[in-house]
Amino acid sequence: MNSFWAVFKREVKSYFTTPVAYVFLVVFLFFSGYLTFKQGFFEIRQADMYAFFTNMPLLFVFLVPATAMRLWAEERRVGSIELLLTLPITASQAVLGKFCAAWFFLAIALALTFPMVITVSYLGDPDVGLIITGYLGSLLMAGGFLAVGCFFSAVSKNQVISFVLSVVACGVLVFAGMPTTLNYLSTFSPAGLVAAVENMSFQGHFESIQKGVLKFEDLSYFVLLIIAWVTAGMIILEERKAS
Repeated sequence: MNSFWAVFKREVKSYFTTPVAYVFLVVFLFFSGYLTFKQGFFEIRQADMYAFFTNMPLLFVFLVPATAMRLWAEERRVGSIELLLTLPITASQAVLGKFCAAWFFLAIALALTFPMVITVSYLGDPDVGLIITGYLGSLLMAGGFLAVGCFFSAVSKNQVISFVLSVVACGVLVFAGMPTTLNYLSTFSPAGLVAAVENMSFQGHFESIQKGVLKFEDLSYFVLLIIAWVTAGMIILEERKAS
């Protein structure tokens, strides 16, 4: 546990010792607000955060892989991964420490969107429960994207390649559940396959949570997805440590 916390604190500190983290936060906050108000936030005359949360999958497809790409790719590029893996620390502790630090950073980014909550509360009487579940769904989805990004960062020592692979994988997981994609698949695929594709996508599970419905299947989807991709990253690093 001490090794995990050492890695966690090291990673969290590293985010705020470089301007990259601040650039990420500014970009995320700008686009989350811009896309929300661009979609006619005031015109609909309804004080809620539906438009805000609806944009989260699109934002996370690009911004979360940008956060994850440096986790292991940078360590491999500069050669510090060999030093890290020779320390009295297991690969699982290293992976979990880095993953949780990055997830904590993304949680901070989401928390900094609190002016949006203040805005809708000032303009009307929003459903607090929907806001809470919306943030919960966003945090779980960020963890899912991050787990995918961590895996590809462990696979490649090039940050750009890691970023591109993560964006493609995350994009598939999001757009597979879009109505247009499902309608297209239904023209030549059996209903069972279309339902399977929909269940594998982020979109349907996130939208269910966003609507305030906390189903076990939606929560377990994100938890199992995170566990699967993080475990895959552990296996990659365990093989490197053994070789």
